[in-house]
Amino acid sequence: MSCTRRTVLASALALPAFVHARAGAAHVVVVGGGFGGATAARYLRQRAPDVRVTLIEPAQRFYTCPFSNLYLAGLRTWDSIGHGYAGLRAAGVEVVHARAEDVDAAARTLRLSNGQTLRWDRLVLSPGVDMRWNALEGYDAAAAEKAPHAWKAGPQTLLLRRQLEAMPDGGRFVMVIPDNPFRCPPGPYERAAMVAHYLQQHKPRSKVLLLDAKDSFSKQALFQQGWKALYGDMIEWVKQSDDGQVMRVDAEKLEVETAFGTRHQADVLNVIPPQKAGFIAERAGVTDGSGWVPVKAESFESRQVAGIYAVGDATIAAPMPKSGFAANTQGKVVAAAIAADLLGRAAPTAAYANTCYSLIGPGYGISVAGVYRAEGGKLIEPTGSGGVSPLDGHAGYRAAEARYGEAWYAAISADIWDR
Repeated sequence: MSCTRRTVLASALALPAFVHARAGAAHVVVVGGGFGGATAARYLRQRAPDVRVTLIEPAQRFYTCPFSNLYLAGLRTWDSIGHGYAGLRAAGVEVVHARAEDVDAAARTLRLSNGQTLRWDRLVLSPGVDMRWNALEGYDAAAAEKAPHAWKAGPQTLLLRRQLEAMPDGGRFVMVIPDNPFRCPPGPYERAAMVAHYLQQHKPRSKVLLLDAKDSFSKQALFQQGWKALYGDMIEWVKQSDDGQVMRVDAEKLEVETAFGTRHQADVLNVIPPQKAGFIAERAGVTDGSGWVPVKAESFESRQVAGIYAVGDATIAAPMPKSGFAANTQGKVVAAAIAADLLGRAAPTAAYANTCYSLIGPGYGISVAGVYRAEGGKLIEPTGSGGVSPLDGHAGYRAAEARYGEAWYAAISADIWDR
């Protein structure tokens, strides 16, 4: 055996130990402890136990946007949609309660609000969404204290609930709905139903007016059928072409003005503004002109900065919606891709799925499901995959879908935080 062959063979035999050492020295930092980030952190620890994983999340307890509409309806307690991080710590994830302030992609460092600077070998961003303040004239952070968006579960959700409780019977709840893309496309329409449920129980002479910047929306026929069946004429939806697009907001007067100059007065005004990726994504240099993060379909690595991955609502991942289920799936793919990279293995084939359950009333649920794969660098939805609830499903079917939604929430909460 020649010296050259001996050298090559020795190098090959030593490779697993070298890769193991490299993985053991690696540090992966995950920003955002929601559906995508917490999933990525937990599953990376499972796939690569020797990798150091640090999760950055300012909140001690994470409150989910999914099921926050049920809190508004009085069908859920606030505590029931909150989740802590003890389970992730028990799984070996380091959890730091601080805000991510800045990213130096060249130096591979992350600066935190507590003064720490962390070095990382891979960075996962799951920052959710930020509001595009003043995209609607007159709607900024101060206006949101009068006319809450409640599109991040927390103080805004509690404020909106208090406003509903204070609203007079016979009053009008007005919701402003943005054009796509935005977090949880079915969310505003489920919220309309949940608000209507609350009003039906406590303020039955009241009305719900939806002013929409679109002409159609996810599960539209199912929602409208359910609204009519449960709430009669309480909910009115005005599409964009019928003068539903709001251009200006006066939060002090609780008044909005549409593109055609029509003014609508509210007793409670819920403004959901246009959105963009959370602040830290822009600081990391991974957003494009749209304000969202373009990613590689096979791994959700940033298309713009190597070594940085993004998951969840912040990403450009159409046809996948910006949903909690989608973020959970993406987090698992990212964990697998990073583990394979650090361990010197081939990355598994990426597969994604989503199901969005929506509650229209107690015992009345609907859903839409999708399956996705990477093809030619893009995400596609194979023909014949997925589907929606049947339009004229019987009462037992609707009741089963409501139960499935509850079971999904319990299961995904356990998968991410509560174990």
